[in-house]
Amino acid sequence: MVRYGLIGEHLGHSYSQRYFAEKFEREGLLGHRYDLFELKGIEELHTLLMENPDLVGLNVTIPYKRSVMGLLHAVDPTAATVGAVNTIRIRGGRLVGHNTDVQGFRRMLLPMLGASRPRALVLGSGGASRAVVHVLRELGIKFRVVSRDRSTGDLTWEQLDPVLVGACPLIINTTPVGMAPAVEDIPPVPMDAIGARHLLLDLIYNPERTRFLQEGEARGARVANGLVMLHAQAEAAWRIWNDLTPDHTPSPPSR
Repeated sequence: MVRYGLIGEHLGHSYSQRYFAEKFEREGLLGHRYDLFELKGIEELHTLLMENPDLVGLNVTIPYKRSVMGLLHAVDPTAATVGAVNTIRIRGGRLVGHNTDVQGFRRMLLPMLGASRPRALVLGSGGASRAVVHVLRELGIKFRVVSRDRSTGDLTWEQLDPVLVGACPLIINTTPVGMAPAVEDIPPVPMDAIGARHLLLDLIYNPERTRFLQEGEARGARVANGLVMLHAQAEAAWRIWNDLTPDHTPSPPSR
């Protein structure tokens, strides 16, 4: 048995297990399995690995993309720059962290942008936000991060006013607000400032249309959910787990 899995706190919303189960069946990969592991704290990772010695790869989701880094033997250069890990390769007890959210978000964003480079608002400052910010910097897009306090972002939610929203045609929700089962929730964005020139991206894919996207679309904005990103980052993780990408010399993790 070759086993992979996803670690996080609450995983009932995740499509990752279904995605990989369908991949294994489609590609005739008998003896491959992908499981969901809900951890109450990232320190439980050691126990998980001891109890499941056949694991060769893990995905990482909320809220452990940053805290997991201190438990790894090394991280690759992209993950080190981003400051977050969403993929772990396991070989001989050695854990190496990677960030495939960068590739996933790039794949999601570029077809929507074309040649334009609009000002952006990034909602949230967690691990996924760091991957988004990394891609925006690569593309030369000016942005501001909205967070609960100024220590983790450029603006607080209270500072997010209609004028600012109107001046930023690209808005990316990286928070879990609106994710199943709390599908009626919406980030506290002044939606009346949204119009036809806006592009709203939500990294959530369950539900397919969050309230954030629904209300933006009703006001004429173009919208997209995170399903393209999920698929792209999952395939990038698969290539890492199976040595299908060029190897990089990893950097020591920050502790």
